[in-house]
Amino acid sequence: MSSPDPLPSDPTPESAAPTDIAPIGRAGAKPPHERTASEEAGAINWDAIDADPDFRGLLRDKARFIIPATVFFLAYYFALPILVGWFPDLMKHRVGSVNVAYLFALSEFFMAWIVAGFYVVKAAGWDKTAAALLARFNH
Repeated sequence: MSSPDPLPSDPTPESAAPTDIAPIGRAGAKPPHERTASEEAGAINWDAIDADPDFRGLLRDKARFIIPATVFFLAYYFALPILVGWFPDLMKHRVGSVNVAYLFALSEFFMAWIVAGFYVVKAAGWDKTAAALLARFNH
């Protein structure tokens, strides 16, 4: 009785293998999303970008949105347990067939989606600014 043949090796981890979903392009260049950190080292002068006033402006713009949005979200989120604990009569007040506490809890879902929507719109602008910065520094 002979032993079965060993299983063929999986070529997936091999670059440019038949199962590679992003084969290597011309002249052996890897697509940007497949480069390792060591392959990208030196490709972009990060110190120059860090010193650039436009990059600093981008960081300030992001902080001007993210910090207040986070503070607002946390205050709104923790308002429900605080209001229920300190103002139970207000939160027990009925509006139709539900009380204010349930309506407030439901509003938190809408508030989270609204804040996320604002973030997506703002982040699209930041992405464009970042891409323009990288294009300027990527010779």
